[in-house]
Amino acid sequence: MSRKVVRSSKFRHVYGQPVKADQCYDDIRVSQMTWDGNFCSVNPKFLAIVVEASGGGAFLVLPLSKTGRLDKAAPVVSGHTAPVLDVEWCPHNDHIIASGSEDCSVMVWAVPEAGLVRSLSDPLVTLEGHSKRVGIVTWHPTAQNLLLSAGCDNAVTVWDVGVGQAALSMDEMHPDAIYSAAWNQDGSLLCTACRDKRVRVFDPRAGGAVANELPRPHEGSRPVRAITVNDGKLFTTGFSRMSERQVALWDLRKPEEPLTLQELDTSSGVLLPYYDPDTNVVYLTGKGDSSIRYFELTGEAPFVHYLSMFTSKESQRGGGWMPKRGLDVSKCEIARFYKLHERKCEPIAMTVPRKSDLFQEDLYPDTAGPDAALTSQEWLSGKNASPILISLKDGYTPQKTREFKVNQTLLQGPKRSQHSHEGTAPGSPALEQLSEDLKRLQATVSEQERRISELEQIVKK
Repeated sequence: MSRKVVRSSKFRHVYGQPVKADQCYDDIRVSQMTWDGNFCSVNPKFLAIVVEASGGGAFLVLPLSKTGRLDKAAPVVSGHTAPVLDVEWCPHNDHIIASGSEDCSVMVWAVPEAGLVRSLSDPLVTLEGHSKRVGIVTWHPTAQNLLLSAGCDNAVTVWDVGVGQAALSMDEMHPDAIYSAAWNQDGSLLCTACRDKRVRVFDPRAGGAVANELPRPHEGSRPVRAITVNDGKLFTTGFSRMSERQVALWDLRKPEEPLTLQELDTSSGVLLPYYDPDTNVVYLTGKGDSSIRYFELTGEAPFVHYLSMFTSKESQRGGGWMPKRGLDVSKCEIARFYKLHERKCEPIAMTVPRKSDLFQEDLYPDTAGPDAALTSQEWLSGKNASPILISLKDGYTPQKTREFKVNQTLLQGPKRSQHSHEGTAPGSPALEQLSEDLKRLQATVSEQERRISELEQIVKK
């Protein structure tokens, strides 16, 4: 009789813990769009959620501390003329967020230090060039001011936000709509999944040459998602011919067969993977699911090890993952998911149970910090660099507002939309300065008129 040996892992007992009801974000009209996106993005300062809006597209931006019931008159970011499909915070500036929309445009927004006081309708930059809706926006992980967008026009564009122009454009590589696009850890390669059932891995700077390709990672007709993981491997989610949901791990040196392929269930929701390179753990969420699965990736067979599953009663409409620097290391929190319900957002902490209150160095290796390793021009010229790492031993303290440099003269060309003239929005610094100058001028004129009146009285006498 053989005895089954339980694999040793420090993440085997990870459990999900929802916050208390008063720490949720309530009365939020989460977007009803059928797009397979997250509809949510979060950083150590703010939470952004795509919401229902009449006459255009909008998303909320809330300080993390602003929990509880949302005021019906709460300000929103509302510059798009059609529903917003994706939002993502800049990894190098916690006050900058990008949004993609059905109106075929990408907009970059600057959020004030204290959050939104009034609704924001004037973006910092408007990026126009797509001919169909833009469903994917994702920032470069190591280079400053570089933003990738992809959509239903089969095109992938890398924008240099600092000058408001497309730095790279790949229009012919994909023959059909793009389901997902993700950078590898140092931003040297891009991984895309397309409706033609192929997953492509390539360097956007190489002029459209595909470095590696998976012809058909999953046999089913439903959408595929793909991300790069450590050691240059690919992790994919998809469906079998019998519509069973699957996960697979691939070695790009041998793309003919997966290292492992596992079937999960027969649900219809597309599985959205989130990978933590520090712990080698992959989390899977799906629209319409009421569970979050997590797996550990290792270098030996079967390579993908099921850890556990967090389940709840209510299904999710999307959600966002907190960057590692925003987690509570004192509670051994290794991930935090902001789950979107129909009318609220519920944070769920993934925790490793430990008895000691000391800093757990094995759970928190140095992680990617907020500093960019390269300028946009350095990356475009061919340089690559790993993320600049920081230690979480003493916790992460958000730095003061970072300056986001934008060349205004280059942004006033024909590609800039009528909504994007910075400095003329109500409450903008330029308008407040003009108002102060006008008040001073009026005071000077009044003083001059008073003195003229006094002189006239003296002459009459």
